[in-house]
Amino acid sequence: MSIDESLLAEVQQATAALQMTPSDFMKVALERAVQQRKIIELEIRDAKAYADKPQRPEEIDEWQDEQYWEEP
Repeated sequence: MSIDESLLAEVQQATAALQMTPSDFMKVALERAVQQRKIIELEIRDAKAYADKPQRPEEIDEWQDEQYWEEP
């Protein structure tokens, strides 16, 4: 695996500031990247489902009275 020098410098600064080893920092970063990937996949799946079968106006109207907007 190769890492751009400027990115490596940023990782070194971050690990020093967070008092983490580079290995621990990379582990956390990779875990978060995988979680984010899963979230993006779910968002894409939901968008496709709504595109394939859009809500009908009566489905939306049914919930209109359930909305609550708190006054400031």
